[in-house]
Amino acid sequence: MANIKSQKKRNLTSEICRQRNASVRSRMKTVMKQALAAIEEKDKDAVAKTLPVAISAIDRAAQKGVIHRNSAARKKSELQSHAAAL
Repeated sequence: MANIKSQKKRNLTSEICRQRNASVRSRMKTVMKQALAAIEEKDKDAVAKTLPVAISAIDRAAQKGVIHRNSAARKKSELQSHAAAL
């Protein structure tokens, strides 16, 4: 455990950020799974609803620094290419 006051404060801040990042990452993964499930079912209405939500969540995670922007681009590209194959 840290003895320095500023490091104790930094540890608290880091824990808050870690929890927020985990929440953002979890939400992103959930909507991506929903979009992929809709694509696998070949349900165009469901894809039309879930794909924009998934892309938005991926962009939001990249904007907040939870994932790298290239990783976000790769995930979006994968979803869009699967959706275009319908």
